[in-house]
Amino acid sequence: MLTTTNIILLVVGLLIVWIVLAFNGLVRLRFRVREAWSDIEVQLKRRYDLIPNLIETVKGYMTHEKDVFEKVTQARAQSLSAKGHTEKGAAESELSGTLKTLFAVSENYPDLKANANFMELQRELSDTENKIQAARRFYNGNVMEYNTKIHVFPTNVIAKLFGFLIEEFFQLDNDAAKEPVAVKF
Repeated sequence: MLTTTNIILLVVGLLIVWIVLAFNGLVRLRFRVREAWSDIEVQLKRRYDLIPNLIETVKGYMTHEKDVFEKVTQARAQSLSAKGHTEKGAAESELSGTLKTLFAVSENYPDLKANANFMELQRELSDTENKIQAARRFYNGNVMEYNTKIHVFPTNVIAKLFGFLIEEFFQLDNDAAKEPVAVKF
């Protein structure tokens, strides 16, 4: 027989179970967001590692393009030191723009375009750009799911109670940087 005490205990028990499930769901989503950001960082590091090799390959052919090299190097350094998703997005936009400039200038050097090392680095960089774009989409999808869960009732109560914070989307600043680096032979 159900007494008032049993009913109260049942309701409290169900409430505790719901709180635990909601909390664990938010924690899982937060870790998925962090994992997705880690994927972006892996691809960005791969791009950062390719850039010095690309510059060294190009330097021998493009003797009069010193300012282009400096801009690419500066943009790479800014991207490496950027903190937070917003700052990182702005720095990555700048880096993508300078790389596009480098590839546009390289069009004026037929010997460079015929260099196998340059062609391989350009292919790898283009592949990395595509992977960054895919990782960004994956990250932003996880952020959307996590942020939605934080805002939707009744899990928003648990999120506020336990200090779950909104995550930033990873966005590039300008439209030109949203496209992968063009590879033309």
